[in-house]
Amino acid sequence: MLVPERVIDTRRGEVLRDRAVVVEGDRIAGLIGAADVPEGPRRIDLAGLTLLPGLSDAHAHLVGLEDDGQGYAGLVTRSGAQEALAGVRNARTTLAAGFTTVRDIGTFRAFVDVALRDAIEAGWVEGPRMLCAGAYVTCPGGGGDITGLAPDVDAVVPRELRFGVASGVDQVRATVRQILRYGADFIKVIATGAVLTSGTNPGLPEFTEAELRAAVEECELAGTFVAAHAHGAEGIKRAVRAGVRSIEHGSLMDDEAIELMAERGTYLVADMFDGDWILEQGPRLGYADEVIRKTVLTNDAQREGFRRCVKAGVRIAFGTDAGVYPHGMNARNLAYHVRYGQTPMEAIRAATFVNAELFGWSDRIGAVETGLLADLIAVPGDPSEDVTLLEDVPFVMKGGVVVKDERPKEDRP
Repeated sequence: MLVPERVIDTRRGEVLRDRAVVVEGDRIAGLIGAADVPEGPRRIDLAGLTLLPGLSDAHAHLVGLEDDGQGYAGLVTRSGAQEALAGVRNARTTLAAGFTTVRDIGTFRAFVDVALRDAIEAGWVEGPRMLCAGAYVTCPGGGGDITGLAPDVDAVVPRELRFGVASGVDQVRATVRQILRYGADFIKVIATGAVLTSGTNPGLPEFTEAELRAAVEECELAGTFVAAHAHGAEGIKRAVRAGVRSIEHGSLMDDEAIELMAERGTYLVADMFDGDWILEQGPRLGYADEVIRKTVLTNDAQREGFRRCVKAGVRIAFGTDAGVYPHGMNARNLAYHVRYGQTPMEAIRAATFVNAELFGWSDRIGAVETGLLADLIAVPGDPSEDVTLLEDVPFVMKGGVVVKDERPKEDRP
């Protein structure tokens, strides 16, 4: 039994006091009055701490996005085994930061994310629950392709680095089917150019609406959904009209795109912290001038678009693009949600309850409620007043097991 000072009710957006959370096995068995909890070895006192659901990240890259500033061509210098072992480290770091679930939204080394997910589920390694994209679905030379290679070596890139490259409706359908068959939980399409992919323009669309709709239709047949990387307004609108579940980044949206997203119930996942990271750390890391230029183009525009989406009633989820910056810093994006229009409680709900809806996992995670998984974190103070408190999480439970407890020793029984 966990006895905190406060519990955050993410369904209602309320802070509860004098409550204790009963855990049985890997599930929450109920909430009771704190005064009703007897002393004993089954009691965990969290005095002065706020208990809330484990955080979730809707846009993480545990595998394969650790760019050294030299572009994605550098991926050919690392093996799939190296990527997998780096993923094990990243998964452990992410869980320790209080993120008990991530939607791992794409890797160039196809299905290494799926292998990591399966290893975590089997108990071989420690990490968050994962939903995996398996591979990027991208056009040839697009934002999810390996670009920047010399013409005489471009054709010999290993297939796993280009597994999702497709062109035309029929090829997109076949590629989506294959990625799902090999274990992906959902599909990630690259609908526009990308900031970090050399030779691509974030403002320009890279798939037709028909190609995007083909991906959506195949996912609907499989009972899943499409997440669309989309910076430019036209690419966003094509993706929303095609029926994607979420827009990732959304940096250069216009009023029509915002109206469409609000009307269709499309989620926005905006990774605002990583733009500052690139601009601040880019010179040290050796980022190309092209990447810096595209970051400047998208950074402030994305934040203004986010603010307008909040006002327009667009569904706001929470995702970070962790991997662009070091894993474990995911919660720093919460402050940007608050700075650009959400209340602290709305930001917390985005990273818990709303993300659970986005994932289709409302029956598993996202709230402190009977029957849901006992994925719980606790922090000193009240994060519903100051979300930066979630940047340093001393207590993490996943599936009823305490995986981190760094409270001061005098605060433990």
